[in-house]
Amino acid sequence: MFPLGSVLFPGGVLPLHVFEPRYVDMINDVLDGDQQFGVVLIERGSEVGGGDVRFDVGTVARMARIGALDDDRLFVVAVGAGRIRVVRWLPDDPYPRAEVVPLDDPTGNGSLGGLVTENRKLLRKVLALASELGSSVGDADPELPHDPVAASWELCSAAPVEQLDRQRLLETDDPSQRLTALRELLEDSAATLQLRLERG
Repeated sequence: MFPLGSVLFPGGVLPLHVFEPRYVDMINDVLDGDQQFGVVLIERGSEVGGGDVRFDVGTVARMARIGALDDDRLFVVAVGAGRIRVVRWLPDDPYPRAEVVPLDDPTGNGSLGGLVTENRKLLRKVLALASELGSSVGDADPELPHDPVAASWELCSAAPVEQLDRQRLLETDDPSQRLTALRELLEDSAATLQLRLERG
């Protein structure tokens, strides 16, 4: 398990600079195994040194690329696969480990397409407003998968929202409820950014 200060969504890309010896060992073990590890958000504490408190819903990360850096450090790129729930944390020896179960996504219903379209428009608006305010923004119009559930995750990944809000989106099982919650977050963000622009 890799506890981090950020949320990884299914389909999301996770670049990691791995330098703590225990996580270097973990990545080496992952390479020798199924090329997968779990990622969870840290609720309280730090990524470095242990002693953190972690959320129990996270994401399986599949290794996509790895490179060696100086001083036994590693650069890893992983991609989010499915969601997981931690059933039980095991001792952090030699690195964080847990017993987990997969969490399936319901397929949703016919209303998902409309919610995907709404969120896509709102995301464009939020990123355009942020750009006007001088923020560096990512792709304002990401290519979305045809599958609306996968598209919901892509929109969550691209949305500039706080990590605790991202965690709540990750924990939301129903894709319709997830897209509705994301729409509310994007609407709030757009209103805040618009107000900042008007105030100069």
